[in-house]
Amino acid sequence: MSQFIQKIGLIAGNGRFPVLFAHAAKLKNIQVVAAGIRGDTVFYLPYIVDKFAWFNAGDLQKLFLYFNQENVKQVIMAGQVNPKNLFDEKVAMDREFQGIFAAIKDRKADSIFRAVADRLQAHGMELMDSTMLLQDFLAPKGTLTKKAPTSGELDDIQFGMTIAKLMGGIDIGQTVVIKEKAIVAIEAMEGTDRAILRGCQIAQKGGVVVKTSKPKQDDRFDVPVIGPKTIKTMIKGQGACLAIEAGKTLIIDKDKTVKLANQAGISIVAA
Repeated sequence: MSQFIQKIGLIAGNGRFPVLFAHAAKLKNIQVVAAGIRGDTVFYLPYIVDKFAWFNAGDLQKLFLYFNQENVKQVIMAGQVNPKNLFDEKVAMDREFQGIFAAIKDRKADSIFRAVADRLQAHGMELMDSTMLLQDFLAPKGTLTKKAPTSGELDDIQFGMTIAKLMGGIDIGQTVVIKEKAIVAIEAMEGTDRAILRGCQIAQKGGVVVKTSKPKQDDRFDVPVIGPKTIKTMIKGQGACLAIEAGKTLIIDKDKTVKLANQAGISIVAA
């Protein structure tokens, strides 16, 4: 598919996921027209894409107009937009967003993202698989670190995978923290890093972090992502093991991520 795309729109949230995508697109000579979200998108993204404009979190109409003016027909979403925007009175939602919120039955992440995808389609644009250029960055199966999980941690991983899939099935979150088969924390709207820190601190050393895709994962948005920041958060909370889903989880800066884990004695396993 990518070899037929000459230009793509990028809705860039926070973190390095949008940067990773922009670099991958450049290698394939795909022009990237990026929309940055104030307060979320990294400041240097404008310097590595072909076209860039800033938007407020509630400016969906302006964003659609921007992509249409640039003749964008395919769009990807990369990186999270801070969910607190839903409740921030300073963030003004335009008519397009207000229409979405009025139409959806709840404000779960998938409900909002699918509604945005539908509105993009109504404006003549297709939301694409966010990993379409990043297959090489998906986690390979096996233990990625020098240290392998202990037998107890493997039991927690198996237990945590089941819980994470159940939670993902009702679109609560993708991450759980387990210790000795106790559910210590479940990710909700606060995001992965805060859930990890909260859970690991409650576990008081030895927390096992499990992050999976949802059972009916829509690869156009909210794909599981880990990176150096994930490991730094685990180090802060004294977590012991990180389990992810092989072939479904993007690893940002894999070498650095694994190096940090090795230095801290944290095991990473992709099941």
